[in-house]
Amino acid sequence: MNDEQLLRYSRHIFLPDLDLDGQLNLCHSHVLIIGLGGLGAAALPYLAASGVGTLTLVDDDVVESSNLPRQIIHTPQRVGLPKVESARLLVASLNADVQVIAEQRRADEGWLLQALPGVDLVLDCSDNPEVRYALNRAALQHKTPWVSGAAVAMDGQVTLFDPRRPDSPCYRCLYPQVQAGQLNCSESGVLSPLVGVIGTLQAVEALKLLAPAGNSLCGRLLTFDARSTQFREWKISRRADCPDCSGQR
Repeated sequence: MNDEQLLRYSRHIFLPDLDLDGQLNLCHSHVLIIGLGGLGAAALPYLAASGVGTLTLVDDDVVESSNLPRQIIHTPQRVGLPKVESARLLVASLNADVQVIAEQRRADEGWLLQALPGVDLVLDCSDNPEVRYALNRAALQHKTPWVSGAAVAMDGQVTLFDPRRPDSPCYRCLYPQVQAGQLNCSESGVLSPLVGVIGTLQAVEALKLLAPAGNSLCGRLLTFDARSTQFREWKISRRADCPDCSGQR
């Protein structure tokens, strides 16, 4: 790490929980971000500015004007541009040391199984149950930790799954099946700053795990009710009959 980088990351390096070794770990880490909407737009700038060495960005969508109130990495001038390209431009403006791999595609299970080797951590910012279940299976197979975030209307949640840990539940332990009548942002709306709260917490969990520093949310679900500005924490346990993880560990 050169003098310029030491100065840039000095506030991380001064942290006893992180220090120089932790920052070096961040600089040599590879994070996959699935989804560059509200959650991804909140998490991405912090990961890039913090020096995470390689960021693979996956989204098959383009920037629309209805995205702009909450997806703050995108601008009116980029409406119609692929979100991965808009995000790549944002990273380049923040930190030239970060390598970006942009994938304009859907993160299906076949692609995930090929992509996860070599990835240290995944952020699921997709707002798509099918992607989450596919990621859960692929992450279990490759023992890749991932941070799950969700936000709709005025409610949000975040947790971390770490298949390397024998005590870690998986996503299907938490949600055995797709919830009937599940809300989505396009139909129910979402409070713009809410995605910032949850996406930023995803970035916090990512940096802590990669450094490593502190205790992760593994085994705990943190929920946030923006109506009352209240956080609550729920314990998540492994299910002995879980079809995804019971036979893999």
